[in-house]
Amino acid sequence: MSDDSPLAAPARTAIEQCMGLRDDESCLVVTDDGREAIGEALLAAAREVTGDAVIVRYPPGDQHGEEPPRPVAAAMRNADVVLAPTTKSLSHTRARRQATESGARVATLPGVTEEVFVTGLDADYDSIASHCRAVYDQVAGAEEIRVTAPAGTDITFYPGGRAWLQDTGIVHEQSAFSNLPAGETFVSPESADGTYVVDGTMMPYGRLEEGQTLEFEVEDGVVTHIGDDEIREQVEAAAEEVGEDAYNLAELGIGTNVAVTELVGSVLLDEKAAGTVHVALGDDAGIGGDVEAPLHLDGIVTEPTVYADGEEIDLPRP
Repeated sequence: MSDDSPLAAPARTAIEQCMGLRDDESCLVVTDDGREAIGEALLAAAREVTGDAVIVRYPPGDQHGEEPPRPVAAAMRNADVVLAPTTKSLSHTRARRQATESGARVATLPGVTEEVFVTGLDADYDSIASHCRAVYDQVAGAEEIRVTAPAGTDITFYPGGRAWLQDTGIVHEQSAFSNLPAGETFVSPESADGTYVVDGTMMPYGRLEEGQTLEFEVEDGVVTHIGDDEIREQVEAAAEEVGEDAYNLAELGIGTNVAVTELVGSVLLDEKAAGTVHVALGDDAGIGGDVEAPLHLDGIVTEPTVYADGEEIDLPRP
């Protein structure tokens, strides 16, 4: 990779600042046919640091949360540092969890495009980490979190005994895990009730058009109504495999990346945008929950107001 490549600088940010790769460590880049250029950029940056850096590539999966081939999963368990720029997310897979349980530091980049890679990693990750901590300090320990928004969202989450987590992009500790680009504080709640209305970004649509919304109703932590045919069909297909677990209300996330000034249609980047929240259904086993499902669908809610035990919290803003 040439130093003139626009991918070179963000790749070095990922390898050096975010992952803190050392010269005595092994680094594995997991990619697929749709993200090969980003994978090769990360490999080149890793080889500037360590001689023990390799890349594995396989055909893109069909669904976010789908397990990679077994040889890929085995390689992930045996590396010190793993970066995974893939078309479909490996974040909520057994392969990723087993890698971190084995001590690997892992960053997944699900659905990352070259534009998102360059934009999202042109950021001060120490500042992002500070915003993550500020949100965490306001929500940790709250018995209930209520989110409202102008498009119709009014939903209350009950974290229960589940821990709030911070996705800072700084992945320097053994067994640490993050998305890249990063920037959110999030929880897998024990339960939730209400309605959330996505008006930002959600697959398979990307950035929703002006006035377009996707409505979801939730009772006792289960999504009971999906007001969109395409998303409903995805969840129904997963339910054929795992039953009601496919409808699990999996996550509440609060964006903290102040470098993201507008939604671009990439869930990976847009869910990190400061001043937004995102809600996900499906798998939560990788983020503190107990449900394994072959999908994890995030939807971004814009202009939210967030209350912790009835007190409005301060959200970071771009």
